[in-house]
Amino acid sequence: MAINKEKFFDLRNVCEAHGAGLVAVSKTKPASDILDLYNAGQRDFGENYVQELVEKQAVLPADIRWHFIGHLQSNKVKFIAPFVYLVHGVDSLNLLKEIHKQGIKLGRPIPCLLQVHIAREETKFGFDETELTACMAQIQADPAAFTGVRIRGLMGMASFSEDQALVRQEFKKLKKLFDKNGFSSPADFLSMGMSGDYQVALEEGATLIRIGSLLFGYRG
Repeated sequence: MAINKEKFFDLRNVCEAHGAGLVAVSKTKPASDILDLYNAGQRDFGENYVQELVEKQAVLPADIRWHFIGHLQSNKVKFIAPFVYLVHGVDSLNLLKEIHKQGIKLGRPIPCLLQVHIAREETKFGFDETELTACMAQIQADPAAFTGVRIRGLMGMASFSEDQALVRQEFKKLKKLFDKNGFSSPADFLSMGMSGDYQVALEEGATLIRIGSLLFGYRG
């Protein structure tokens, strides 16, 4: 299926109206589809799988800003560390420490978002509110131990639900935590909202939305 350029331009205009950015989620899609959207003006692309991201990065334009939005295993950080623009899903202190380690080796702080579990589904990853507070406190108490990373904000996924009131409540909670922990836009990122709920996310303060199926078509 060809990319939906009309929807892309619509989404870009909506994001600009809210002062937000658009990450095109290109997982499982061929490099040719990514290049089509790149040629239409898109620069931020999100991938969920390390091997797929590494393969695409090698053959696509160097000025693409690659976002890793999947569940990242510590032993795979080294493969994307040299080029990743933003790691969205840091869901544990151990993972953050490994990213720091790779950042020190490369001589560049790797930008990261801390993932917060706001959904009802237990299968989703992320810090709960108490764990997030503890993580932020540890970072602030010993900044020298985290010079290989740069914490740029928070990321979360709402419940997969038709209940818009529930989804809005979850996004409100994430925005509250974003503010409470000293983050602010546009300097920092609040990554929330996907193809089914991005409008609510933007209304509740998202500064990055992650859109896949509306741009590339549904994945079978």
